[in-house]
Amino acid sequence: MPAYRYIPDPASLAAMFALLRSRRFGPLFATQFLGAFNDNLFKTAMLFAVTFRLARSDASAATLVSIAAGVFILPFFLFSGWSGQLSDAVDKARVMRGVKLAELGILGVGAVALSLGALPLLFVVLFAMGCHSAVFGPVKYAVLPQHLRERELLGGTGLVEGGTFVAILLGQVAGGLLPTAVAGTLMLVLALAGIAAARLIPPAPPFAAGRIDRSPWTASRAVLRGAFANRRLAFATLAISWFWAVGTVYTAEFVPLVKGVLGASPAVATLFLATFTVGIAAGSAAAARLLGGQVSARAAPFAALAMAAASVDLWWALGNARGGGASVAAFVAGQGHLHILADLFVLAAAGGVFSVPLYAVLQTAGVQASRARAVAANNIVNAGFQVGAALIAGAVIARGVPIAAVLGVAGASGVLLWPLLRRLDAASVTAETGDGSWETDP
Repeated sequence: MPAYRYIPDPASLAAMFALLRSRRFGPLFATQFLGAFNDNLFKTAMLFAVTFRLARSDASAATLVSIAAGVFILPFFLFSGWSGQLSDAVDKARVMRGVKLAELGILGVGAVALSLGALPLLFVVLFAMGCHSAVFGPVKYAVLPQHLRERELLGGTGLVEGGTFVAILLGQVAGGLLPTAVAGTLMLVLALAGIAAARLIPPAPPFAAGRIDRSPWTASRAVLRGAFANRRLAFATLAISWFWAVGTVYTAEFVPLVKGVLGASPAVATLFLATFTVGIAAGSAAAARLLGGQVSARAAPFAALAMAAASVDLWWALGNARGGGASVAAFVAGQGHLHILADLFVLAAAGGVFSVPLYAVLQTAGVQASRARAVAANNIVNAGFQVGAALIAGAVIARGVPIAAVLGVAGASGVLLWPLLRRLDAASVTAETGDGSWETDP
């Protein structure tokens, strides 16, 4: 297998953002951004409807919200294996167009369900949107090495990940603020825009004839077995899943942290989420610059240490903060509050630097013909880590462990990944493909 040496070049922000103007990347970015926005617009609008209109009590609302989280994530366990096999077996651009058409139909029903307050139908739509995301997740990353040059892959991956987090934030804000009728109309408009963007994605034909198992369980076992047979894929999958588990714990606890620990307003919880999201986006965009465009995991161990240090410092800062604040301005002016926000930003930015190179490894460590299956296996493990982390964090908090301590320990656990990340870094950083080639412009 011939080696590929990266010749120093444009890992600059200007070069990264130039990708957005290219047909090789721009339509894909727009498609995934609009999809992530719509996912979170619908989920948040539904959760607000459940909490404030449809549930009979606070306890009932809390139960329904927990069930909703499980309903959305279940398709990742059930259908990610199928999705990975499908995306490796047919043209990836066709898969994305089909997903966008399905999204329009699903959200059309969702808009009706929101306006009627039809709770069972809302849960059906939520499950269908989980299926939509489970199918789109593998293909959006697996197609990147097929459309981007080697030196562009880190930048493209960083833009996809950073854009996804920004879309999540904006979708959540819109879902909480917009009236139901406006939210429903906006979902449909953006779904149509997503269809238009997906039609511009260049073809990405399969590299080999693929097999699709009849059973979702068999398909999931097959993609997991294939991914974990490759050490680089296995290590990258475990590290990325840890990152998503920590992110799940943090974002789930922002509201109770702000309300119960800091005594601040709900607007401050949005500020926390915005700070975290902007940090992730900034770190994701910086990853290519820091690594000079080279697909390498060498920054990941140090990013994990930075996340651990920021988490421990956040724990200390929360313990020393004073007062809350009826507004964002009042909170920012409070003693130690800027320190808290700085820790959140550093933690999230280090997370972006940590995860983007690992996603690039995930896209390139296996053979060309099984890239989507590698990402699908990662999504299955991610879902398991997120559910497990949420359950563990909820259980220990229910037993009286302070939220600040849970957040501190969650982030500090990254030091345990040091041996795994060093072994991943020591492995070849060359993108190995089935025939030793790296695709360029289609």
